[in-house]
Amino acid sequence: MAGTKEIKRRIKSVKNTKKITKAMELVAASKMKRAVSSTLSSRLYAEYSWEILTSIAKNAEELNHPLFTERSGSPSQESKADQRKILLILVTSNRGLCGAYNAQIIKKAISLLSQKTVFGETSRKLSFEVDVITIGRKGDVAMRRLNQNVLASFSELPDNISLVDVTPISNLVINEYSLGKYDRVLVVYTDFVSALFQRANIKQILPINKADLKELIDSLEHTKSAETLLPQTKTNYLFEGDKVKLITTLAEKLTRMQIYQMLLESNASEQSSRMVAMKNASEASGEMIDDLTLVFNKARQSNITREISEISAGMASVS
Repeated sequence: MAGTKEIKRRIKSVKNTKKITKAMELVAASKMKRAVSSTLSSRLYAEYSWEILTSIAKNAEELNHPLFTERSGSPSQESKADQRKILLILVTSNRGLCGAYNAQIIKKAISLLSQKTVFGETSRKLSFEVDVITIGRKGDVAMRRLNQNVLASFSELPDNISLVDVTPISNLVINEYSLGKYDRVLVVYTDFVSALFQRANIKQILPINKADLKELIDSLEHTKSAETLLPQTKTNYLFEGDKVKLITTLAEKLTRMQIYQMLLESNASEQSSRMVAMKNASEASGEMIDDLTLVFNKARQSNITREISEISAGMASVS
């Protein structure tokens, strides 16, 4: 009977675990619904903001604003590698129990750190120094273990993140880049594709690439035309005041909006990964309970059979 008691304790323990994982699955599903709603809503806002930039994109070549300035770094001798300094923003979660969400994004960041080339500059050997801004405790721990220089760490952001919560991060990034401390600002985050699939991604947010800006505007207009199947009217904007100042304000808001959108994408991906992970854990617990119940019934049947055999043998010896 000692064997059956041990199995019963294991069944009870697994049932308690299943209750916890099921509750976490429901909580994650609720948070995921809210996060996905915010992500999709912000995508629409981003599209409309791009429409406003359409009228000024053609004049972007004339601007010398720091956020639009490509920095090639100081030239050096042929025997030496060109030097670059990159600011990397790593977006992870504060907690685990979300499947491979943190692992895949940290792996993406480590892959970037181990590269010998930077985006678009594979023709020359590059030596670049990387400073990191971490959003989430998991990324902060991983970067410190790799002895990376962590410039700042943000781990107290709320689940329902707003544009106001992003302001300290965006101000830090814009100020550091405008002062000329970094040549590029990259963000490693997770794109939300669906509840079952999220994709780790790396995106350059500074300097703002003028060609990519126009391509994205054109693609958004093309997509919108295809969806509505109606002729699109082009809006002409009349600007009053200092145009350079206006462009500067729009560029800063664009950068802030990009960071905000990436955080929303990552939040939706995190909650989706956690919901799927907890659902898989609940299903695995159910299968384990079934297996343990089968083992328990076999052990109990074996004990009963043995006791009957002992009683029969005792009666036979008496007679």
